[in-house]
Amino acid sequence: MKSSLIKRYVAHKYFFIMLLPVLVYYGIFHYGPMYGVVIAFQDYQFLKGIGGSPWVGFDNFRELFGGLYFGTVLRNTLIINFYKLLFGFTAPILLAVLINEVSVKWFKKTVQTISYLPHFLSWVVLSGMVIEILSPSRGPVNMVLSLLGMEPIFFITEPGWFRSILVSTDIWRSVGFSSIIYLAAIAGINPEMYEASEVDGISRLQKIFYITIPSIAPVIVIMLILNSGSIINDDFEQVFNLLNAKVMEVGDVLSTYTYSEGLLKMNYSYAAAVGLFKNVVALVLVLTANYLASRISDDTIF
Repeated sequence: MKSSLIKRYVAHKYFFIMLLPVLVYYGIFHYGPMYGVVIAFQDYQFLKGIGGSPWVGFDNFRELFGGLYFGTVLRNTLIINFYKLLFGFTAPILLAVLINEVSVKWFKKTVQTISYLPHFLSWVVLSGMVIEILSPSRGPVNMVLSLLGMEPIFFITEPGWFRSILVSTDIWRSVGFSSIIYLAAIAGINPEMYEASEVDGISRLQKIFYITIPSIAPVIVIMLILNSGSIINDDFEQVFNLLNAKVMEVGDVLSTYTYSEGLLKMNYSYAAAVGLFKNVVALVLVLTANYLASRISDDTIF
């Protein structure tokens, strides 16, 4: 048994060589740094290092949960990411279904290219574009409002608008690229099912609800499980580049809070405690979502 397994590895050695860079990457940048988690239980001092810093047990976590501002940051994170999951998860599915229904090839390719493009731009570029588009003096949105006789609004600095901007811009950036997975799943549907439905005389809308959506349901469930952890894990680059002093009360999230405490205030142990808390909650959410999915259907990740 062992010798046959070794022979299979040798026979496919080139595939493992191709996989080696990925394993090295994850080993160095993902698993190696996990040792640093211990500073969450220390009073970490840069000059003494991890080995020489004194242990304080759960003091950093007591400070974390007892902090007056932590509740606000956690609430902001959960609200923003819940809306991102609610609207951002369904948007790629809808886009994939709509693209699949387009019969004109050049139009389909154009829509796909335009929708994919924002994914390949950094949040620094996209945030600058958003700020310019929503600018009260030269932004096209406020120009339209002025033509309608309304007062210009600086959306980025308005607490009532900021969360909506975060959610909508996140969808704008990710919807096209995320739809690739669902388009691939749709491409795997047996064409004979559509041909048989045409014989029965069902409409295109009925094809979507009775053939397309049920056929890609396993992929949807798996993606929902994988994305469930994002409720606690926010997008630092997006929030950091759009955040400003006037919307801190509704826009400051765990990642920006960690950045402020860990790097700006050099409170590394406290920031590590925040990061560990996020990761533990994300793991619990993924495991819970997977368990609930297993109770409903067989489409789970493990």
